[in-house]
Amino acid sequence: MIRQHPLAYLLGLEGVALLRGFAGEHGDEFTAARLRDIAALLEVPDGLGGFVEAGPISTRDGYAGWAATYDDGSNQLIDLEQPIVREILDGLPAGVALDAACGTGRHSAYLATLGHTVIGVDSSPEMLAVARRNVPDAELREGDLHELPLATGSVGLVVCGLALSHFPDLDEVIAELVRVLRPGGDLVISDSRGLIGDLGLPLVKSAPDGSFGYMPTWSHRTSDYLAAALRLGLVLRRCDEPRRPSPIIADDGTDPHDGTRASEYVPGGPPDIWALHPLAIAAANAAWQGMPAAIVLHFQRDTLTP
Repeated sequence: MIRQHPLAYLLGLEGVALLRGFAGEHGDEFTAARLRDIAALLEVPDGLGGFVEAGPISTRDGYAGWAATYDDGSNQLIDLEQPIVREILDGLPAGVALDAACGTGRHSAYLATLGHTVIGVDSSPEMLAVARRNVPDAELREGDLHELPLATGSVGLVVCGLALSHFPDLDEVIAELVRVLRPGGDLVISDSRGLIGDLGLPLVKSAPDGSFGYMPTWSHRTSDYLAAALRLGLVLRRCDEPRRPSPIIADDGTDPHDGTRASEYVPGGPPDIWALHPLAIAAANAAWQGMPAAIVLHFQRDTLTP
């Protein structure tokens, strides 16, 4: 079980902002304002509600409830990651391609437009149902990244988008992605990044029974991906870490990315960090400023690697 307190997140933002000020990125008034904000927040420690408790749920259960709305609206993370992935894919020859953890099939659909024969694998039947509507010509299979339902060396390209943060250990998962890749084939990975170092913020979702549950997440370091891949004989061709535009929230509480207003924070529900940001705008912008939102890596399997 985890217990999340909304005030803890806001104070954490203020703390990161203060560290930036301490490093010389901001002046005295900025630091003084952060200290005043902290004092005000501490005056009513449960003003936003108290602890919210959530137990772990599997990605299968978490995405079951998310599938119907996953493609709705704007997603800045996808908007930053997707153009880089597509630029890489545009330069690769068409063949048999695996979209590992294909979700609703956004990468599968693009691979199909490039002339690939597409195989999609995902652990969520609900996400696969959406993918079948989005990419009717793809061969979609239910499966886990630890044991892909494909033969060894059967594909020339593997794409794995925004999924590896669900795994604490990259070695086994990347080894399985490489197992199905033929020598000389390409592996394109994208993943989300956390706010600080390897700290991953859990994704709290509604469980099938209506309770709150969280999908654990791990924010891996760049060196973790490289170490796991290079020891398997992969050659790094490209590495990008697109950063979130600053500010992440405007002074009027809207999202500069799409102009929408942040949802109102509801005490007692899952601590939605994006709904909390309007309560500490300056600290949120300072804490998230310049932080990578995603990492995109392109590897090629050595033709001599068995």
